Amino acid sequence: MRGLWQLTWIEIKIFLREPLGALGTVFIPVIVFVAMGKLGTKLFQPSELAASRAFRIDIPVFAALLIAVNAVLSLVSIISIYREGGILKRLRATPLRPQTILTAHVLVKLILSAITLALTLFAGKRYYASGDNVHAIGFTIALLISVCSILSIGFLIASIVPTARFAQPIGSVILYPMIALSGLFVPLRAMPPGMRWAARALPLTYCVSLLQGIWKGDQWLAHVGDVAVLAVVFLFCTALSSKVFRWE
Repeated sequence: MRGLWQLTWIEIKIFLREPLGALGTVFIPVIVFVAMGKLGTKLFQPSELAASRAFRIDIPVFAALLIAVNAVLSLVSIISIYREGGILKRLRATPLRPQTILTAHVLVKLILSAITLALTLFAGKRYYASGDNVHAIGFTIALLISVCSILSIGFLIASIVPTARFAQPIGSVILYPMIALSGLFVPLRAMPPGMRWAARALPLTYCVSLLQGIWKGDQWLAHVGDVAVLAVVFLFCTALSSKVFRWE
């Protein structure tokens, strides 16, 4: 455990030394949330803003998805850079077990995701009062479940991406279109049958359902199915990536 925490702390410091990485992973979701909330206060009266589903629910969930997706893209890039630079190979030669090395990267992303969420909720209160009655701990847990599930997809992508140059573009091409089909912008019931079937096959659809429900104040029992699907995605992608992951 000591080696795991030491490696996690080292990875956090390495991450913070790269300004662009911190900007994309931590600050962009905060900026999006605050900017959209500020826009809402200018376009709508307080009563209209409180009644608007887009500003009351969808934008907070969209900001949470940005936190998750940016964390995954950052992970894919880092793993690819470490592999191409021979860092993974050298780490594997240390007394640290491979599981410890990979777990440290996951912990870094979970910690940064929780910090980003806290900053988002805190910064948005000035312009955007929709989160005042949200159970912050429950929503944080829902986000971390979503991040874990999507991180497993990121590990699978990182396992097969050949070079660091293609890591983030390939990850973006895979993950960002999922947001469009997740039911966040267009309800599933309004989609054509084929698109609805595709949406139900994507993990981000269940992330959106879970995050929207917990943000609105639903009980966890109402989203057992969402959590179960995300857990299955996590177990499947983790098992598959462990088979195909390349250390060099």
